[in-house]
Amino acid sequence: MANLSFKNFTVGVEEEYMVIDPVTRELKSHEQKIVLEGQKMIKDKVKAEMHQAVVEVGTDICQDVDEAFMDVSTLRKTISGIGDSLGLKIGASGTHPFSHWESQLITEHIRYNEIVNELQEAARSNLIFGLHVHVGMENREMAIHIANSARYFLPHVYALSTNSPFWEGRQTGYKSFRTKVFDKFPRTGIPDYFESIEAYENYIKLLVKTNCIDNAKKIWWDLRVHPFFNTVEFRICDIPLTVQETIAIAALFQAICAKLYKLRSQNLNFMMYSRLLINENKWRASRYGIDGSMIDFGKESEVNTRVLIYELLDFIDDVVPHLGSRHAINYVHNMLEQGTGADRQLKVFEKTNNLIDVVDYIHGSFLSGI
Repeated sequence: MANLSFKNFTVGVEEEYMVIDPVTRELKSHEQKIVLEGQKMIKDKVKAEMHQAVVEVGTDICQDVDEAFMDVSTLRKTISGIGDSLGLKIGASGTHPFSHWESQLITEHIRYNEIVNELQEAARSNLIFGLHVHVGMENREMAIHIANSARYFLPHVYALSTNSPFWEGRQTGYKSFRTKVFDKFPRTGIPDYFESIEAYENYIKLLVKTNCIDNAKKIWWDLRVHPFFNTVEFRICDIPLTVQETIAIAALFQAICAKLYKLRSQNLNFMMYSRLLINENKWRASRYGIDGSMIDFGKESEVNTRVLIYELLDFIDDVVPHLGSRHAINYVHNMLEQGTGADRQLKVFEKTNNLIDVVDYIHGSFLSGI
């Protein structure tokens, strides 16, 4: 254990923000102005997205979660400030509570034109906002090994991130409706197990050769070995309301990878479960968030989701000191106590029965704790 180095487990965070009209609280096209202004200040860390009411940001490669916290905080403050100067509000939620996708404009770009042309309404209606976390790996062989095992934990972390209970003005009954919208895309969801990095790369080559995709970025799974970087990219989570939640989730994914690496170095492997079984837990997480139960496949029984999240915290506990992420991991307790973003949005709606108040709450949370 003394010889193990955890330095490779760098962190990168991508967040997708919504642009809001301050009067109607509808989603609003920023006509690329936020991106153009943002690029003057934070260079290529801000990008356009397929829908014009979406802004995507990405951190540098961060050595630890403290760096990631500073970077995401700066990105949120910068985009919020630019929004203010243009008379627009910014928020972070997996879906907008009431805007309809039909009235939203698509960004003019060859890549988005191709996606819309191929996927049609599935693409046009894909008006959702996610969080992607990259965790660095020493090599691609290790990346595929860790990705295979990490699949099991995706629903547990996803449950904590749930932040999209409304869709087009309706209370959906789900804590995360975002994934229900995204499921219409091909090559989404929990991936299969790959026996080697070669098997994964051969799969991609076959899809390219047979014109299923033109490049590996059109694989939109909940987790993937990144096609170009030595990272495992976790893509399952809703964008959280606050930076503290984002960093807690990033710290969980980093620690899961580090723990699986430690087990591997001791010639121990985490039990592999099939995609079909993991999907059962993913569905429960989307429906109930942290307030339901999931299946413990080892015990073959239902267990309260919060109990399973505490078990996950125990599982990763011995690697957390090596990563310097204890304070970020500890924030998970706050999340369990205060409820997920979805729980808090629903609480506002219960109180006021007004979705405009929910949008104001989303916007009001955007810079909370920064």
